[in-house]
Amino acid sequence: MDIEVAVGALAALAQESRLSIFRLLVQAGKQGVAAGAVGEELGIPPATLSFHLKTLAHAGLIKARTEGRFVIYSANFTEMDKLIAYLTEHCCAGDAAQCAPINKC
Repeated sequence: MDIEVAVGALAALAQESRLSIFRLLVQAGKQGVAAGAVGEELGIPPATLSFHLKTLAHAGLIKARTEGRFVIYSANFTEMDKLIAYLTEHCCAGDAAQCAPINKC
């Protein structure tokens, strides 16, 4: 991951609603959550939710798929892992074992 991509992802997460959306989708796992259910769970109006989902998708942090008439969003775990790896690349003076994430899906 290059610095521009990392900055874009971090900028997308640097807002309370978007961070809450991303965390909800991470918790939901690969099956994801319908857009309407995300809005209901977090109390975000549809137009505002759409704006935040678009920002997260543009940053590559989430993916959307259609199931019938529903749009299901899920975290892009590959990109999340790349961002975490970028942030911790030279962690702990090169001893990656000290910096490894505690919980792994």
